Amino acid sequence: MKLWPSMKSLMKKAVQKNISAEEREKILKNVPKLNSAGYDDWGFNPDVALAALAACRPLYDKYFRVEAKGLEKVPQGRVLLIANHSGQIPFDGMFIGTAMALYADPPRIVRGMVERWFPSLPWVSTLFYRAGQTVGDPANCRRLLEQDQAVMVFPEGVRGSGKTIWKRYQLQRFGTGFVRLALETNTPIVPIAVIGAEETYPSIYDAKPLAKLLGAPYAPVTPFFPLLGPVGMLPLPCKVRLYFGEPLRFTGDADAPDPEVQDKVNTVTKCIEMLISRGLKERGAKYF
Repeated sequence: MKLWPSMKSLMKKAVQKNISAEEREKILKNVPKLNSAGYDDWGFNPDVALAALAACRPLYDKYFRVEAKGLEKVPQGRVLLIANHSGQIPFDGMFIGTAMALYADPPRIVRGMVERWFPSLPWVSTLFYRAGQTVGDPANCRRLLEQDQAVMVFPEGVRGSGKTIWKRYQLQRFGTGFVRLALETNTPIVPIAVIGAEETYPSIYDAKPLAKLLGAPYAPVTPFFPLLGPVGMLPLPCKVRLYFGEPLRFTGDADAPDPEVQDKVNTVTKCIEMLISRGLKERGAKYF
């Protein structure tokens, strides 16, 4: 029982240190509707979300030196943020969420749709829920959009995050569910390219037997891990760039046949591929 007050004190100090009073005020103006206990239907709590942002800010600003371009293109109200997925560890989601909460005007709390196996992780799952993330279920996504939230989806899923470095910046198959939800809820889609996350934790091999043993979707082997032990688990401090594209608005039947919906999915993937191409060209050989 004594641990929680100490944790709350540490969280408060971290927020005061890394997030200005003006920023906190702006963020809190845009939080979702909360119940009398201070949580929403998915377990989101603004105090924990602010503490998570305070912890992420040094990583965002100083370690990965993230540069976000096109934040002003994200429309107000309900929106689907669709990005390429990579890096083994979901830093890409952290980059996008931090950019939207701290550097967008006005700031937005992003509701990320996370992999279904995350709830099986002790502590991590609770932190994710409190910070605004939830299980990537269509029903969750639909309800959040109906509440005019900004929802982040990585349609590649573990196919994208778990791919090896040999397939970097090659989009894996996108599911069609996010387009159907966009059609059903009349939601614009903002394509996003994440450049740099691929190199933060470069997997050269996926140890599938170990992944199965651990109950994880993949078990990456890098040039540094497990060779260097725990030190090898640290991500490389690659510079990261985010490219937000123009909103895409689709019309049509959400229950249309797959080929018809797939055409719209292909439009989104082409936009992301163009943003990736632009980002790689602008970056050149500068990884750090």
